[in-house]
Amino acid sequence: MGEVATHAWGRIDEDGNVFVRTADGERQIGQWKAGSPEEGLAMYSRRYDGLATEVMLLEKRLEGGSVSPDDASKAVDTVRQQITDAQALGDLDSLSVRLDALTPAIDKAREERKAERAAKTAEAEVAKNRIVTEAEKIAESTDWKNGADRLRELLEEWKALPRLSKSADDALWHRFSSARTTHTRRRKAHFGEVAVAREGAQRTKEKLIVEAEALSSSTEWGPTAGKYRDLMTQWKKAGSAPRNVEDKLWKKFRAAQDVFFQARDEVNTALDAEYAVNADKKLEILVDAEKLLPVTDPEAARKAWHDIADRWEAAGKVPRDRMGELEARIRTVEDAVRVAGEKKWKSTDPEKSARADDMIGKLQRAIDEVQAKLVKAEAAKDAKKMKDLQADLDSKQAFLDMAKKAQADFS
Repeated sequence: MGEVATHAWGRIDEDGNVFVRTADGERQIGQWKAGSPEEGLAMYSRRYDGLATEVMLLEKRLEGGSVSPDDASKAVDTVRQQITDAQALGDLDSLSVRLDALTPAIDKAREERKAERAAKTAEAEVAKNRIVTEAEKIAESTDWKNGADRLRELLEEWKALPRLSKSADDALWHRFSSARTTHTRRRKAHFGEVAVAREGAQRTKEKLIVEAEALSSSTEWGPTAGKYRDLMTQWKKAGSAPRNVEDKLWKKFRAAQDVFFQARDEVNTALDAEYAVNADKKLEILVDAEKLLPVTDPEAARKAWHDIADRWEAAGKVPRDRMGELEARIRTVEDAVRVAGEKKWKSTDPEKSARADDMIGKLQRAIDEVQAKLVKAEAAKDAKKMKDLQADLDSKQAFLDMAKKAQADFS
């Protein structure tokens, strides 16, 4: 090959040998005989561009934090080796300088990563201590459903956290695992007791159903209704049966009651229809009874009331929904007649009237005696005695006035 081609960073001689210049001097990097020297220079230049691109990408990845310090260091060593043995034309020394410049950046990134890991480890330690503390509280609680759910959530939180030092992580994990085991053991024991209690409740309720069904055909409405109330009280006290049978048991128990109460309601409905006529009779009686109000003649009202009461009793029962209204109205009349009679008796009680007369007589005689003594004291001009006698006289006079008023009430 007779042509010789030159490049800013190397050349191709007449034998096709390719050389590159570096700070250490010129070295042969290959031979070119596949085409013109210019084509050879272009190919070796493109190899350099590839190396330069790798260096640039490494710089950007390190700057952007998309590569770890360790991976970046390995990449630098790899590219450096490629540059050292490169069969490329270009400023290889500048690429080495750029790689050298990455070392401080890698060291800085390594320190930042280290500090970041330390911070995350510290946060993880706080978080794991919090998880363990909460788990230990749950282990002693009786909130079985929410407790189990929360422990599962705490386990997922634990898994998402980074590990601590082996000793610290193992110690916290042991506490966390023990808390979960304790809660699970206590939870199983609790539900074991619940299962036993539910089975006992099932047996009790099955017996109550037998009793309820035996009563369902009874026509002793009042006593049987009371027995059903007692059975319901026992049912509630029995507690819950297993979930898969509780609803079935309740439906059977309720069905037995429904048979009885439906039959009772049908009878009562029929009676209410029959008693409706009685209610109309009692409304007519109430018209006569309420004419006695207000009571002005207690004795006449008392005599009339006896006849009304007999008619009322003879009228018979009324529908249940009318009973309260009718009874309240007749009781109003009865109470008015009774109160008027009692008031009349009190005002004409001969014994009380006699006591009042006797009291008036005694007071009058006592007043006369005091007045006689007062006349003598005035004659003797005994001021002190006059004052005492006058006070005594005023007191006795006041009692006399009261006794006369009471006597007037009996007249």
